Amino acid sequence: MKLAMIGFGQAGGKIVDKFVEYDQRHGSGIVRAAVAVNSAKADLMGLEHIPQDKRVLIGQSRVKGHGVGADNELGAEIAEEDIDEVQGAVDSIPVHEVDAFLVVSGLGGGTGSGGAPVLAKHLKRIYTEPVYGLGVLPGGDEGGIYTLNAARSFQTFVREVDNLMVFDNDSWRKTGESVQGGYDEINEEIVTRFGVLFGAGEVEQGGEVAESVVDSSEIINTLAGGGVSTVGYASETVEEKNSGSGLLSRITGGSEDDQIDTAHTTNRITSLVRKAALGRLTLPCEVEGTERALLVMAGPPEHLNRKGIERGRKWIEEQTGSMEVRGGDYPIRNSGKVASVILLSGVTNVPRIKELQQVAIEAQENIDEIRQESDQNLENLVNDDEDELESLF
Repeated sequence: MKLAMIGFGQAGGKIVDKFVEYDQRHGSGIVRAAVAVNSAKADLMGLEHIPQDKRVLIGQSRVKGHGVGADNELGAEIAEEDIDEVQGAVDSIPVHEVDAFLVVSGLGGGTGSGGAPVLAKHLKRIYTEPVYGLGVLPGGDEGGIYTLNAARSFQTFVREVDNLMVFDNDSWRKTGESVQGGYDEINEEIVTRFGVLFGAGEVEQGGEVAESVVDSSEIINTLAGGGVSTVGYASETVEEKNSGSGLLSRITGGSEDDQIDTAHTTNRITSLVRKAALGRLTLPCEVEGTERALLVMAGPPEHLNRKGIERGRKWIEEQTGSMEVRGGDYPIRNSGKVASVILLSGVTNVPRIKELQQVAIEAQENIDEIRQESDQNLENLVNDDEDELESLF
């Protein structure tokens, strides 16, 4: 799948930068174009892989390149005012070679949280290609203002995109980890999961052809209908063999030894599918009630087989209750591991979102109360009833 990726804000820019690096490392060819948009000049300068001419600084007349200070209303205003500058970078993207746009943003900050929904709305108005969002929820320990920002941004972003894929920092942060080290690891997790998902179906000249191809239309159809999506992932290291690994061998089963391997391979695939669905999802949720799902098994071709993938797909059907579960394989030579990636689209039973919204409502009430108290306290401090002074002017 060929994507035009636009990272909005600090977190979004870093994730897209990591996607470009992943693309170069694996030769997956999923990032057809990459753009970073920010109101903070320092954040744009810190990127390593996105080309300089694809880094767009917005809001210079308002914030002078210093960011919006976690004010996502200001972030949205700046994005609307400078949308033509962003469009200038998007104009250079060969849209006829792109399957979809992916707008990536952290939802807790200011620039991306406010600007990403504005950009998504703008892109949907102009282009016929799907516009997806990848939103990152802040950790619960990051503070009330970030939770409030995330709740408001999520509510807006999900309405403006064709589908919003969500990654929850709370589920992935480790205790005792440095902030920078934590975010670097989280970004790697994000890129690994979505890299395998979007990379499925790509075949290079002379490369392995999948038994059951997953191409961009399968992903687009799974994400169709809107709503919120989450991704599960599980992998296992394997030893690669040089013989008996062609497409014909996988279909026929090969020799008797191969048949034993086939049983083992089938069991490994079904086990990885369960781990991916029931383990840590990018957004924790109940899988039951999922509207649509897509299973991708990636790895050396001799460790993939149709029987295992079909069993895995049927198991997902049973767990989700969905009749729209697609599946296929993504042969990758010399990968050294077999990975299962499951895209669950249209999830609705998401306790984390309910909790986020509740905390945000409480934070909003607290902020309003503090502001009122602050105004009153200042009034009491400045105006002394016993000895009133006249103001200078």
